[in-house]
Amino acid sequence: MAEIVIKNVRKEFGDFTAVKESSFTIEDGEFFMLLGPSGCGKTTTLRMIAGLELPTSGEIWLDGEEISQKPPSQRDIAFVFQMFALYPHMNVYKNLSYPLVSQGMNRAAVRDKVDEVAGILGIRDILKKPVGGLSGGDRQRVALGRAIVRNPKAFMMDEPLGALDAEFREHMSEELRALHDRMNATTVYVTHDQLEAMQMGDKIVVMNNAVVEQFGTPQEIYDKPASMFVADFIGSPSMNFLGFDGTVPEGTTSVDLQGQAMAVPRQIEGAAGKMVFGVRPEHVTLSDSGNYRGEVVATEYLGTTQIITLETPNGELKARVPSGQVATTGEKVGLGFNAETITLFDETSGRALRSDLNNGVLSNG
Repeated sequence: MAEIVIKNVRKEFGDFTAVKESSFTIEDGEFFMLLGPSGCGKTTTLRMIAGLELPTSGEIWLDGEEISQKPPSQRDIAFVFQMFALYPHMNVYKNLSYPLVSQGMNRAAVRDKVDEVAGILGIRDILKKPVGGLSGGDRQRVALGRAIVRNPKAFMMDEPLGALDAEFREHMSEELRALHDRMNATTVYVTHDQLEAMQMGDKIVVMNNAVVEQFGTPQEIYDKPASMFVADFIGSPSMNFLGFDGTVPEGTTSVDLQGQAMAVPRQIEGAAGKMVFGVRPEHVTLSDSGNYRGEVVATEYLGTTQIITLETPNGELKARVPSGQVATTGEKVGLGFNAETITLFDETSGRALRSDLNNGVLSNG
């Protein structure tokens, strides 16, 4: 089993802390995403798992063995970089066979293994071609092939599709996920693209400012964000934040927005002061009636749906509604919210309050 366990891992570069006490578990066979903006610590975390960086403190376990201070050569991990890292003076066959030849495998076994991997990736027809003349997609396939040809315990991928154009990147992401499913190999994948992470990952770690903000499945992270950062980073458009001042007692099931009682999940954790009412655009409804109202300021047509931007007494709000629903700029409309989906946040800390919606996720994440 290639389970990877990260325990309180920290990485410092002089006075700069790149990763702060991170802990999570990557199950055997998972496609695991490290997601976050540039500089958040995700690539440093990946490099520590691979052995390209050593942690300042903490433990890294692979397949039941503590490896945090072992060199890369003793970890049996394959690394795929964004810029392919191929040998330009070799053809495709020699690039694929190089890891096996360097391990001392006999020629016949090397030929069989390269043929198997080339068949999986659909590159048998280019084995004799120099890599310098290949398209970006074919070079990425060769880079993947060189990683999987030796059957490592786990794959580390640092934005491997980042150099591809948008259309081909989407195609390759589908191929990469399908390849993972065929091989059932543990894969750790770094990306700053939340759509890529949500589409491909079994589990996601969201990082920001060297800290793990949340760890869970894509649906948990989208539906039950642990912080305002996660709620804002995940989703397009992102979660709406309506600010209000008030007290949220334990057990409450509604909050006051400009004198209007808005239903929320039962709150397990209370708070007081500057609060935020969080709601996804698809959980907002528009109607002719209703005492809580907003003014339409813009519409964006998306085919079957449209995004309506409104000004409310508590801030700007976006609603995703059917494209057939009429909304005229300047019109004031009633607003309703799906109470079961609401998350309340403490504005100062940015942390989500525990409720019936997110209690298990926030307790265990």
